[in-house]
Amino acid sequence: MKTLIVYAHPEPRSLNRSLKDHAVSTLETAGHEVRVSDLYAMNWKAVVDAADFGPNASNPLNVAHDSGRAFKAGTLAPDILAEQEKVLWADTIIMQFPMWWYTMPAILKGWVERVFTFNFAYGVGEHSDARFGDRFGEGTLVGRKALLSVTIGAPEPHYAPRGIQGPIDDLLFPIQHGILWYPGIEVLPPFVVFGTARMTSEDYPDIAKAWEQRLLTLESTEPIPFRPQNFGDYEMPSLHLKEGLEPAGRTGFGLHVRG
Repeated sequence: MKTLIVYAHPEPRSLNRSLKDHAVSTLETAGHEVRVSDLYAMNWKAVVDAADFGPNASNPLNVAHDSGRAFKAGTLAPDILAEQEKVLWADTIIMQFPMWWYTMPAILKGWVERVFTFNFAYGVGEHSDARFGDRFGEGTLVGRKALLSVTIGAPEPHYAPRGIQGPIDDLLFPIQHGILWYPGIEVLPPFVVFGTARMTSEDYPDIAKAWEQRLLTLESTEPIPFRPQNFGDYEMPSLHLKEGLEPAGRTGFGLHVRG
């Protein structure tokens, strides 16, 4: 298995760094190939601009279509091309990050925005009243898996279905469904470490053991059963879930998960 770890934390002594390092050692010991994109160490540019697209940048700038033209022409910025090559190389992508303000750090969101260009990660396939592109289970990145490894300062009950922060599955839905499943990447259930604000060094061995167990079962873990877009669950062209397919009482983001 070939794994790309996209790591986003500025502190070399952080829990996230320890989890990233433990993932590398665990997977390599098990015979897997690993590459790491340490975004802070790379001084990753988090903002999209015309310089990303070279001679294919238009005026006024059209980020989606300019990125697609640059991708096809091979004129994307070298740092973007290098990350796209890593994504295509990988069987599995692990995103290692702390949850800040209910989402990923800006530098990681910037990695997605710059690397997942038009034609590379989206904008492909037939667009008609019968089919709205190859996405949500289809697309250019089909055949890969992804896993979010997330640290959260608050305790787990805050993120329960009735918790004040909101259900953790809902908070991660935009990333897991909207970023990863969209171009066809199967998403494994996340590894979430809660309560890190009050964690001590004595807690780390248990966390590391649980993380190791998840890593060693990546290939056998069933992905989240998100509904594919073009295989009968949705009305066309509205893309509304067909009546009666949802389990009784289920609403919101959960509608888009089978079972």
